Amino acid sequence: MRHMIKATECPKCGGKELGIGKQSGYAVMYPDNKMSLGSNIEYVICTDCGFIIESYVIKPEKFKGTLLR
Repeated sequence: MRHMIKATECPKCGGKELGIGKQSGYAVMYPDNKMSLGSNIEYVICTDCGFIIESYVIKPEKFKGTLLR
């Protein structure tokens, strides 16, 4: 399932064109206290100034059972 972009404008520069970037490799997010391969991270980025508007993991289900303490 692909993340639905809700932002329509950059809060920093007012830019209207937003893009999606992926971070992977050694930057994978891993669940705390759980054996898992983790999940890649995606970002919603302003293509004018580079400001990161949103970030999220692609497979959030891997973090079930890792309740906040």
